[in-house]
Amino acid sequence: MFKSKKLSKLKNVKHGFFNKNGGVSKGIYKSLNCGIGSKDNKKNVKKNLKIVKNKICIKSKEIFLVKQIHSNKFIFINEKSKITNRSKEVDAIITNKKNFPIAILTADCVPILIYDNKKNMIAAIHAGWKGAYKGIIKNVINFMFKQGCKSRNTTVAIGPSISKNSYEVKKDFKKKFVKKDKKNIIFFKDSNKKIYFDLPNYVKSQVKLHKIKNIDFLNKDTFIKKNNFFSARQSIKFKHNDYGRNISIIVID
Repeated sequence: MFKSKKLSKLKNVKHGFFNKNGGVSKGIYKSLNCGIGSKDNKKNVKKNLKIVKNKICIKSKEIFLVKQIHSNKFIFINEKSKITNRSKEVDAIITNKKNFPIAILTADCVPILIYDNKKNMIAAIHAGWKGAYKGIIKNVINFMFKQGCKSRNTTVAIGPSISKNSYEVKKDFKKKFVKKDKKNIIFFKDSNKKIYFDLPNYVKSQVKLHKIKNIDFLNKDTFIKKNNFFSARQSIKFKHNDYGRNISIIVID
């Protein structure tokens, strides 16, 4: 488990970015696969989710998850909400409920955890290139600000994801981003007739647009095997028919 130094300093919140280690799954899902939508044995995934919950020392019965669809949609959950686990197709969760752990799953995409320590509100965002391009980060932060959160009280932890040196993309991909904003050219690197995209720094730039200064950047590449994360791109490389998912979790204590 990896932690943000900045989030760890704050009271009333617990969090963690998990890699493959410490679970019960076998084969290509070894070992802490938390992807309930994967082809892994469901009993093992549920055991893994329980292991994560216990590591964070959470009183709640279960970790709240959604069905992620690479969108710019989010869900807000308060005390009055009656939304069942994994019933919504969105890519971010916002809540002000205590002892209500929220989490997102990734396998190269960027996990983002947010906490406003005055408003006591948290968010978990799944930001792949599609969601980031469509504005998932902007939508979540703008909503939190409308609820009374302030940039000076907000801490954002950007978790492990695929890095620029591992993320090869096509010409059309680059064109799409540069067409949207010419400044996006800085997130691309051309090397040996190949194009690489810096997804985590693109995500960081989206956060910075909201004048948030408390940003923690956990610079770990999920594609590099020794870092021991589940990686969709690694699974393609090894011709696996599926892959496990890393979990990133946050809860108001």
